[in-house]
Amino acid sequence: MNKQDLITRISQNSGMTKKDVEAVINHFLNEITQALSEGEKVQLIGFGTFETRKRSGRVGRNPQTGATIEIPESQVPAFRAGSRLKEAVK
Repeated sequence: MNKQDLITRISQNSGMTKKDVEAVINHFLNEITQALSEGEKVQLIGFGTFETRKRSGRVGRNPQTGATIEIPESQVPAFRAGSRLKEAVK
């Protein structure tokens, strides 16, 4: 399912227009993105938690030249599924 499929399903099930549903989803995603960029966690009880994790720096290799390169540490987004989501997927 992609974003447009999700918008269509929510619109059909809620009676909201596709335009309104798309606006809500876009605002929802923007708020999660903003919170993660500020180092905050977003916890949706039962569904899951969006957070950032530190990825350690490491040594990599350029596949074209074979030269070693230093890959710096970075922050990456992560999602941990909640109990209700895990149960629903079983």
